[in-house]
Amino acid sequence: MSYNELKQHGTVDFPIELYCIDKSHPKYEMASHWHSQIEIIKIIDGELNIRLNNQEYTARKNDIIFVNSETVHGAEPKNCIYFCLVFHMEFLSISDNSCKFFIESLLNREYVINEFNKAADTPFHRSVDKIFDAMTHKSPGYKFTVIGALYQMLGTIIDCGLYTSAENLPYITGDKNVPKLKKVLTYIRKNYDMQISLDDMAASAGMSPKYFCYFFRDMTKKTPVEYLNSYRIEKAARKLLNTDMSVTDIAFSCGFNDLSYFIKTFKHLKGITPAKFRKL
Repeated sequence: MSYNELKQHGTVDFPIELYCIDKSHPKYEMASHWHSQIEIIKIIDGELNIRLNNQEYTARKNDIIFVNSETVHGAEPKNCIYFCLVFHMEFLSISDNSCKFFIESLLNREYVINEFNKAADTPFHRSVDKIFDAMTHKSPGYKFTVIGALYQMLGTIIDCGLYTSAENLPYITGDKNVPKLKKVLTYIRKNYDMQISLDDMAASAGMSPKYFCYFFRDMTKKTPVEYLNSYRIEKAARKLLNTDMSVTDIAFSCGFNDLSYFIKTFKHLKGITPAKFRKL
């Protein structure tokens, strides 16, 4: 699935958060979405098939994926554990900062940082590891270490030329399908708890149902129904972990009108029943 994520990561004064994602995490299957924040993903084990707009990559141990702002991204893990750091680049931009031009160019999508970075012992990989290590152990001074390492990472990106002008990337500047996909994802995000038909989703993108199915599968590698179900199950998984609602109430609150179908779909996507998932 794909939707515009509006979640606050970290705190208002330190909008940086590190997540460790494994099979027990409700977002293990990364539904397609986008946000204004930057996201850095490092594979710890296994394999992650990830799609950034219409570019596909297979990431393995110690590979690093850099998700630029506003990029639609989704992933399918294969026995995978990965770290995911989410932060807002604007946090690093200070009015009198001499580095402001480069940061604003990233925020405005004029520059794009290289998305796929194979495992290697490079200054870039070491700077990312330093950020992840500080965020993991959270020593008394970790916030200073993280901010310093983020600036070091950007300096390394500039020094090593690990970025390019968006003008040189047609899939960034010239792909008219991405805005259409975002419209559909936004529609699903707002209405997932209601009864949604294929015609409804197609209409949100301004397409005929037949063409819409082809378009959506080409962009996300899922059928519209598969995506809708996966998004609903993700929402259900969060409610199972964070609320005392019954399984039945959660199913209906997430757009399912048949409890047995909800349980079957949940087990298919998560490999475990909702009741057992809640006990993890």
